[in-house]
Amino acid sequence: MADDLLARHRSVLPAWLSLYYEDPLEIVSGSGNRVTDAGGRTYLDFFAGILTNSLGYGLPELREAVLEQVGRGVVHTSTLYLLRSQVELAEKIARLSGIPDAKVFFTNSGTEANEAALLLATTYRRSNQILALRSGYHGRAFATTGVTGNRSWSATSFSPFQVTYLHGGYRFRSPFRHLDDEAYVAACVADLRELLAVATAGDVACLIAEPIQGVGGFAVPPDRLLAAYKEVLDETGTLFVSDEVQTAWGRTGEHFWGISASGVVPDAMTFAKGLAGGWAIGGVVARADVMDCIESNSISTFGGNPVATTAANAVLDYVLSHDLQANAAKLGARLHEGLGDVAARCASIAEVRGRGLMVGVELVGPDGYTPDPAAAALALERARAAGLLIGKGGLYGNVLRVAPPLTLTEAEAEEGLGILADVLETVDRDTR
Repeated sequence: MADDLLARHRSVLPAWLSLYYEDPLEIVSGSGNRVTDAGGRTYLDFFAGILTNSLGYGLPELREAVLEQVGRGVVHTSTLYLLRSQVELAEKIARLSGIPDAKVFFTNSGTEANEAALLLATTYRRSNQILALRSGYHGRAFATTGVTGNRSWSATSFSPFQVTYLHGGYRFRSPFRHLDDEAYVAACVADLRELLAVATAGDVACLIAEPIQGVGGFAVPPDRLLAAYKEVLDETGTLFVSDEVQTAWGRTGEHFWGISASGVVPDAMTFAKGLAGGWAIGGVVARADVMDCIESNSISTFGGNPVATTAANAVLDYVLSHDLQANAAKLGARLHEGLGDVAARCASIAEVRGRGLMVGVELVGPDGYTPDPAAAALALERARAAGLLIGKGGLYGNVLRVAPPLTLTEAEAEEGLGILADVLETVDRDTR
């Protein structure tokens, strides 16, 4: 049956639509933080549908909220009508954002959210010049591909923007990697000023940046870097857009929004993924003057629909009432500590990085530097064989990504950590 489904998939879906594993997995059910495949095998999920199933699977509070809305018979109206759950959700997000006089626009995904933010910024500033970070990823559509600084995810060189790429959080392969935090930030800011002088016309629309680069392999900049960038941007009124698609809702543990580690309030933030616990939603929260700069007519047919916003309200209420941010901080620290211990024993692990329940493990060859995507693929397979689902990413596909649901328990953290330790040690032994 699985082979037949794979053949059917390949027959009618695009060849560029990625599938994990040599024998791709069909997930048919889930409960708590575990999923079951079509063959009846159950796995502990440490990737959460790419950080989207933030509350795991089958949570009663989420299921009941969605079923109640569906039971009313209204799953769609469009934004041409008032939507109570949409207004309530926007009020919560605007309040939590810390952005003064904030307004919210809902979409269906992070890609759409970033597209909307780029439209707002370029319209507000009357400029098509964008600053983005090297190794950054912002989505798979035309505009967002155009500002993605990761060639493996850039489908085309065509773009509606003039883009200039800055140094970001991926320090391991940076020419400034030998510098301490203060010197690294100073070098990056000097480079920013140089680029503004020689590679732009001056009237830049915005910088769009992930506080922690997701697809880029959970690369984390020094806390001061994005704040220092914003100080330079403020000199000319250039906007700062924080892409919080993967870092929002307390996942980093230390803060509710990833950008808060930098101590700055951006002009706009985009969000998606974990907000609705698996239901399709995304959006932008921005200063009112930025949000209201669009003068043409517009709607969002499916964005912020009644079911998605009902689900998102239930998820956000659960995250806050159960202090899942604190859970991410506590158990994330345990995962970082445990994987750091493994790295000390395994020469193939160049770096363990990230924050909270976002942990990246970069695998390299015998020289300690050359990317080893084959080792990462092998680790992915062996983790699955041992009953654990993880992800991978990075510019070269050599970084393991560990991002469990925010509802992870201590026992599950130890279970997953034990499996990862065994997998990484055997991969290290077999690839040396």
